[in-house]
Amino acid sequence: MTLEFIVATGIGWVTACGIYLMLRARSYPVVIGLTLIGYAVNVFIFAMGRLAVGAPPILRDGAAVSDPLPQALVLTAIVIGFATTGFVIEMALRSRHESETDHVDGEEPQR
Repeated sequence: MTLEFIVATGIGWVTACGIYLMLRARSYPVVIGLTLIGYAVNVFIFAMGRLAVGAPPILRDGAAVSDPLPQALVLTAIVIGFATTGFVIEMALRSRHESETDHVDGEEPQR
C-alpha cells in the first residue's frame, strides 16, 4: 500500500463518519459530524499541496520548492472552523434551552 492510498482512505473514513453523524436526529452529533467533515477537508487540502520534505519555500538555484499556499489555507480554515463550531454549539445550547429537547427539528419522535 502506498501512502497516498492510506491518506485517501483515512480522509474517506473521516468523511463517512461525519456524514453518518450529520444524519443523526440530535443536535450534538450533527455538530460533531460537521467538525469531522471540516477536518477531512483540511487534510484533503493539505495533502493536495504535495509538500516536499526539507524543501525551501522560496525558489533558489532551481531546487525543489515547497508550496506554502495549502499550509496557509488550512491554518485559516482551522481558525474559521473553530469559531464556527463554537457558534453552532451555542446555537444548539440555546435551542435545547428554548425547546427542552436536543432533537434537530425541536420535536421528540413518537414512540
